[in-house]
Amino acid sequence: MWGGRTGALLRASGWWPTGVLGRRLLNCNAASLAGSSSPRCWSCGGLGGPSRGDRFFCPHCRALQPPDPTRDYFSLMDCNRSFRVDTVKLQHRYQQLQRLVHPDFFSQRSQNEKDFSEKHSTIVNEAYKTLLAPLSRGLYLLKLHGVEIPEGTDYEMDSQFLTEIMEINEKLAEAQGETAMKEIESIVRGTF
Repeated sequence: MWGGRTGALLRASGWWPTGVLGRRLLNCNAASLAGSSSPRCWSCGGLGGPSRGDRFFCPHCRALQPPDPTRDYFSLMDCNRSFRVDTVKLQHRYQQLQRLVHPDFFSQRSQNEKDFSEKHSTIVNEAYKTLLAPLSRGLYLLKLHGVEIPEGTDYEMDSQFLTEIMEINEKLAEAQGETAMKEIESIVRGTF
């Protein structure tokens, strides 16, 4: 498609990497390709892997990329990192993501994409389940802040108690001024 003079011009100007015939044009030059530490697509080698754009597909060849191991459930589900979560928005995001990455939609794709689809779908299911229930959401928030409940301990605490603690912590984080602090202090003294 891009042969002859046009292809030679593109290669000479750095818009078309040498040795990559039949691939889509990259929107960067060869100099930025050489020194970049951005993730590359496993399929076409293009820049813009899971940390750019929609984080699921290569912007060049649209191949499904592996899950980003550094992404937390809140960012995946497009929620604020807070105990209060809009469950309707969470459900819509869950459905949107499953339409993107569910394994049923990748049956005719490469084995890599099938495997990535299964991993993405599992992570989306786990994120949805975790953020939907207040207790698991609170425990996940604690984990993100470095507080982890060890295995074998009785962490089946009263969900109402956990909810109250998380709400007090959020009020403390949002408190503006001495009056708000005194109000929170009186709530704590009255409750505990």
